[in-house]
Amino acid sequence: MSKSLVLGNGNILVGFDRFGQLRDFYFHYVGLENHVGPPLVHKIGVLVDGEFSWLDSVGWKVEVDCQLDTQAGVTVAKNDALKLEIVFNDVVYNEKNILIRKVSVTNFTGRSRQVKVFFNQQFEIFQAHKGDTAYYDPGDNTIIHYKGRRVFLANILADEPGITDYSIGLYGIEGKEGTFKDAEDGRLEKNPIEHGLVDSVTGVDVTVSANKTSYFYYWLTVAKSIKKVKELNRYIIDRGPESIIETTKDYWNAWINKQNFTFYGLDKSNVDLFKKSLVILRAHADNTGPIIASGDSDLLQFGRDTYSYMWPRDASICALALDKVGDHGVAKRFFEVANKIITDDGYFMHKYRSDKSLGSSWHPWIKDGKPQLPIQEDETALVIWGLWQHFDRTKDLEFIEDIYNTLIKKAADFMVAYREEKTGLPRPSYDLWEMKHGISTFTACSVYGALSVAGKFAKLLGKEKAASIYYSAAQKIKEGIFKYLYNKETGLFYKMINWEGNKLVIDETVDISSAHGLIKFRMVDIDDDLLASVMQKTIDRLQVKTVVGGIARFDGDRYFTVGYEVPGNPWFITTIWVAQYYVKKAKSEDDLKIVKDYLSWVAKYALPSGILSEQLNPYTGEQISAAPLAWSHAEYIKTVVGYLEKLESLGICKACYPLK
Repeated sequence: MSKSLVLGNGNILVGFDRFGQLRDFYFHYVGLENHVGPPLVHKIGVLVDGEFSWLDSVGWKVEVDCQLDTQAGVTVAKNDALKLEIVFNDVVYNEKNILIRKVSVTNFTGRSRQVKVFFNQQFEIFQAHKGDTAYYDPGDNTIIHYKGRRVFLANILADEPGITDYSIGLYGIEGKEGTFKDAEDGRLEKNPIEHGLVDSVTGVDVTVSANKTSYFYYWLTVAKSIKKVKELNRYIIDRGPESIIETTKDYWNAWINKQNFTFYGLDKSNVDLFKKSLVILRAHADNTGPIIASGDSDLLQFGRDTYSYMWPRDASICALALDKVGDHGVAKRFFEVANKIITDDGYFMHKYRSDKSLGSSWHPWIKDGKPQLPIQEDETALVIWGLWQHFDRTKDLEFIEDIYNTLIKKAADFMVAYREEKTGLPRPSYDLWEMKHGISTFTACSVYGALSVAGKFAKLLGKEKAASIYYSAAQKIKEGIFKYLYNKETGLFYKMINWEGNKLVIDETVDISSAHGLIKFRMVDIDDDLLASVMQKTIDRLQVKTVVGGIARFDGDRYFTVGYEVPGNPWFITTIWVAQYYVKKAKSEDDLKIVKDYLSWVAKYALPSGILSEQLNPYTGEQISAAPLAWSHAEYIKTVVGYLEKLESLGICKACYPLK
């Protein structure tokens, strides 16, 4: 089950499912240490007129959204048979590690009713299946879950602050299904403590007058000590949860709207998705610098791991998107992290955890009995290429000078050396889709782009000799791309080549990244007839010809595939890449109509909260794989900004993009 809502503040990241139930809770890094995660879920139950039900059961219609112009969740759960509606307004406080849920209960009958709402807490602290403790603290009437230096506190404010009904027990061990079952008869046994794999449940009674609404607050605080969570709890009570909610919403409203974008010509759905994408992307950025690919832990149920890592490639693209909307601080912190984690030899590894340690990988250090670097070289290239885009916007020369030797020069020298003597192309590495090993068109283009900007950096700092070396290597790569990776007969670029001895082995698979690499790294002029032909042939081959539409990654893509009648599932990223091509190519406002069509396609298949997944079911449009995927949101943001920049350059709109 993909996430329908994510909230965060750079220290914690929480994810909710389509029933408004908490499914992910990362602390104290974004993307590292998920203290909930599958199969755990913080269930929500309701008892009214003697009838009990969970919100994820039949009878409840639940809609999850993100409030526009801020980072706040709005979950509406309605049960027509019970004549009841429950609305959750959720925020993660931007200043402190607090999740607050304002719960409004509306009674649609002509009589006063007593409604009891239950909250179940299921934690697996440190992602370890033993040694947790949960207990009821009578000192402040709260429930605390803890293990070592990870502590969670749950509390409720109705008429008075404090939990009055509760129970704590075992979850999923020793024949125990979970303490949440204790709620189903409407009475909690008040067991005060348990250890092992534990869960807790709280209940709050709410009196709701005829055709009226009553409300209360529920919150979770998290810290590294019991003392600290209690301080946060007292802070909420003293200040008032409503004040914290409004302050948080005001902060994110100011952050989203600090730049006066006009959004000329765009539909409301496009503008709404742009703003929601901003906060979703920002929630995936840790305050210490890393930007993770996705906080969606449900992938763990279908594979061996999640996407809660920092891929240098994805992160550099996300940093650029935030740079483009004026949040240069997040981008700078990412590049500071890159400066710390680059290897001594000048390349980045596959992926990293949010604490900057090495992440899991399936790239081997040996292939066919020969040692190899387990890398995707485009990840190294995209960091350097992205750094130039960052400098181009900030003009922070002091920062560039500080990291020139330790990041830029180190990576550029590696890319110069890590080339084939025969072709001038980068040596084999894994492609950006992490599936094949060889010399791919996209990777070669990315290294060309990176060395080109490395030359600019060197020249900027007066290092003429280094600049000459980088420019020369880039030119040889460009020549090699057109000599070895271009098929004159088909008019397309190869996905990849490899050498088996002196024999050249060619992979002719049509891959959208091959064409995108030519555009992104300016290998050819945007109006070049060759590029137009390549793009059209690529689109024709990879267009998903169903009612859903969109563009597949490559011909024969079977990752999470749904049907074999299509080249592959449509991806948001690859479909947006086509829109970016038309943005760059546009010469008039009419030329941008197709761009708006693509943006509307993306908005059509986004969740109400704005969440974009990795890919879609080609027949139903259902989101598949990680959701949200930060990369999808970054590409959407960049495309909208590119559209606005183009309007300005065409003289159609004088101030569409105020940052230029």
